Amino acid sequence: MKLYKTRNGVIIENEDGFFEFQVQDWDNFINDDNLLKTVHALLASGHGAKKTSLTDSVILAPVGRQELWACGVTYLRSKVGRQEESKLSGGADFYAKVYEAERPEVFFKATPNRIVGTGDKVKIRKDSTWDVPEPELTLVVTTSGKIIGYTIGNDMSSRSIEGENPLYLPQAKTYDACAAIGPCIYLTEEPLNGNTMIQLEINRDNTLAFTDRIAISQMKRSLQELVGYVFRECTFPHGCLIMTGTGIVPGNDFTLKSGDEIKITIDYIGTLVNTVG
Repeated sequence: MKLYKTRNGVIIENEDGFFEFQVQDWDNFINDDNLLKTVHALLASGHGAKKTSLTDSVILAPVGRQELWACGVTYLRSKVGRQEESKLSGGADFYAKVYEAERPEVFFKATPNRIVGTGDKVKIRKDSTWDVPEPELTLVVTTSGKIIGYTIGNDMSSRSIEGENPLYLPQAKTYDACAAIGPCIYLTEEPLNGNTMIQLEINRDNTLAFTDRIAISQMKRSLQELVGYVFRECTFPHGCLIMTGTGIVPGNDFTLKSGDEIKITIDYIGTLVNTVG
């Protein structure tokens, strides 16, 4: 089952179609350990439901007051990519060490006002010369630390800044329109299958400029492990979103340009589409 945030409330998608419901408080609605059961009950009641379609609605990023956190170097390809970009600064060893360490890399990514939804524009920093999208499975987590759903995240990254010095990570990662989330929240009580694929496609001037794909089974750490470290000394009154790292890293001969179209597809969830502004 899928949940889309709209200006008027939520659209619930199931095998029977799309149904819109008015929701007064998005944050309270999704911060529910039993959200899937709540949504099933809402559909069963039919109270206030309106049959609709996605084309008739403006779909927003599925975030309210939730913080967006991120995890790094959770795939081998990410470790190798980070070592490549930081070898001249002497920071390459740090990424090898964190890949093998017990403690994962976790960092604060964005406040809600710096997050955009599907169809919106993401940005690249004016003071960066090497920029890439990072397609990531993103967890929707309640205040209690329970994963109640999944969405797609684009962790925009300035590799030239991060490569210059690992301590510049916040500048490389956090700025206006530095993250895209959407198009929906996929609700399920079952863990995602390890064969779930993440695919990145970048189009430039209507021509495919880059594409790659990876299975989430290639992630070194478990999803609950990442949640546990984010929640270790932090509380989240509205729940939070957690990006789980990328296994797709374009080579050092590729950088994003204004006008590029970024499409990230994850099995079961859908496709997040953004243009570089």
